Amino acid sequence: MTITARIRERLFALCLLGALLLASHASAQDVGQDMTITPNFKEADIREIVEAVSQVTRENYIIDPRVNAQNVTMLSSTPMSPAAFYEAFLSILEVHQLAAVRSGDVIKIIPNAAARQYGGAIGARGAAGYDDIVTQVIQLQNVGATALVPILRPLVPQWGHLVAHQGSNILILSDRAGNVSRMMSIIRRIDQSSDDDVEVVPLQHASAAEVVRVLTALVQAPRADGAPVTTSLVADARTNSVLIGGDKNGRLKLRTLVAHLDTPLEEGGDTQVRYLRYADAEELAGKLQQQYAGAAAGGAAGAAGAAGGNPNEQISVWADTQTNALIVDAPPKIMRSLMTVVDKLDIRRAQVLVEAIVVEVTLDKTAELGVTWAVEGSGTDAPIATTNFPTFGSGVVQLAGALEGDGTTDPTGLIGEGVSLGVGRISDSGVSFAAVLRALQGDADTNILSTPSVVTTDNEEATLNVGQEVPFVTGSFTNTGGGGGGTVNPFQTVNREQVGLELIITPQINEGNSLLLDIKQEISGIAQSSQGAVDLITNERTIETTVIVDDGQVLVLGGLIQDNLRESEQRVPVLGSIPLLGNLFRARRTEFVKTNLLVFIRTKILRDAESIAIETESKYRFAEDLIEGQRGTGVPLMPGQERPGIPTLEELRDKALPTPPSDQASPDPDEGTPER
Repeated sequence: MTITARIRERLFALCLLGALLLASHASAQDVGQDMTITPNFKEADIREIVEAVSQVTRENYIIDPRVNAQNVTMLSSTPMSPAAFYEAFLSILEVHQLAAVRSGDVIKIIPNAAARQYGGAIGARGAAGYDDIVTQVIQLQNVGATALVPILRPLVPQWGHLVAHQGSNILILSDRAGNVSRMMSIIRRIDQSSDDDVEVVPLQHASAAEVVRVLTALVQAPRADGAPVTTSLVADARTNSVLIGGDKNGRLKLRTLVAHLDTPLEEGGDTQVRYLRYADAEELAGKLQQQYAGAAAGGAAGAAGAAGGNPNEQISVWADTQTNALIVDAPPKIMRSLMTVVDKLDIRRAQVLVEAIVVEVTLDKTAELGVTWAVEGSGTDAPIATTNFPTFGSGVVQLAGALEGDGTTDPTGLIGEGVSLGVGRISDSGVSFAAVLRALQGDADTNILSTPSVVTTDNEEATLNVGQEVPFVTGSFTNTGGGGGGTVNPFQTVNREQVGLELIITPQINEGNSLLLDIKQEISGIAQSSQGAVDLITNERTIETTVIVDDGQVLVLGGLIQDNLRESEQRVPVLGSIPLLGNLFRARRTEFVKTNLLVFIRTKILRDAESIAIETESKYRFAEDLIEGQRGTGVPLMPGQERPGIPTLEELRDKALPTPPSDQASPDPDEGTPER
């Protein structure tokens, strides 16, 4: 920009200012009341703006030679009052690192760095505006002035002044009025008297040592803002009081927490009676006494020394079997822990319905065919020819021996099963012969289906035993009586054993409605007698296993699929191999036994009374229908008499819930019953 253009702008600004002055009131008394200014300075020298301000405010200004600010721009789109114009002027000085300092009737325009060396207003209230330079003396009451200087110094501009006088505990601050006001507000918030004190809070119900232990863990935790902990807690075991130290707000919070903790127990005192609903009091008391008495004995000394407790506190848990209740005598801390354990254990456990399905199909086929014969000559020295097959049974030789014996053996007992055909000739002269043909074919089918079921509680063993006791001879001896009579007394020893079906099961309900079953199932029965057996023969099938099954699922436990084929043949060498004719010299026996045995298990969890009632009613209805279907099918030996039957389910319910007398009110079911 050329000098001529700059001169033109200055002349334009002066003309504008003159026009504004002519439009205002001429008297000095009216200046600042009705006069308005709309400044418009573009890249002007600071001295030109000082001239304009001097004319508007009627003040005298002295410009320091070090002031050299050009290219100052001040624009306004709305008219301004003289006071607002002067405030804007001070803001311009601040932007350009200049200050206006009043000295009597003269205002000095000087650099900021030299402003604190000149006399100015004392206090922010004496400033003409927010950007006026003032000096403030601040007397501190509770905080050391020296300690505040490093805290407040970053808030004061570099040319400002902040110093502390340690002897009188005073802060001297020199800065613009707006910043001085802000600093004073900050100092007032810091300069607060300490409200640290110690309170004694007596406790009525809780243990002071226990309360201090709990709250100390909470108070001593590091704060998120990193501030130090200013509160402390101490327990006085003699008076059962808590001493709280710290500031007022911290003490108030701790007193509130102590009040919440110092509440009486639900039952009151250190002794409580707890009625159990499902658990066994006698069994549970022994376990609790062993657990908590051992824990208290092991940690009483250390805990008492650290928290001020009493190491001689005893714990007693005993059971009253008549009311199924626990009587507990323990300190409050252990009492709460013990009752929490009882709450977890004294719950209604689910029950499990277990149904076993035993399917056994047996096919037994037998076929026998054989011929035995004997031939004798007429003379004493005549040769004798016989055939005898031991496994085939009694033949001609056995029958002949029974007939020629002393008569004590009944020959009819030697006739085997099936068809026996005999032919022969017995003569004193000539040839005597005898032949026996035996043929047998047997078919036996056995179909056994049993469905035992039992209901048991979770984790409780249940046993179902259905069968009979069968006597087995274990020994015999003969006792000869004394005297001359020689009486013989035969004697046998007999052992009775259970034969039938036995189911032993222990269910355990796991998460997700699955069950872990520990099962032992035994099925035994009396089998048909075999040759060579001296007593009864029993068949025994046992399954002992542990399985996992879902609720309502049918699972096969195991089984047996067995085929037994036994073929036997006895014959005379060479002769027995002759086609057709060889049948007279041999005996054949074939046995075929096929056994199919499968054992299944089905479980169902009964968690509530509704599911139990559904299963019970289903089984009961089945029994009713079974009995009703057999009515009238028997022989009427007692006319007019009905077969016995079970009562209906509705009749059982009516008997279980008697109706109260009409003249009396229904009794309260809870009256006279201890609260549980």
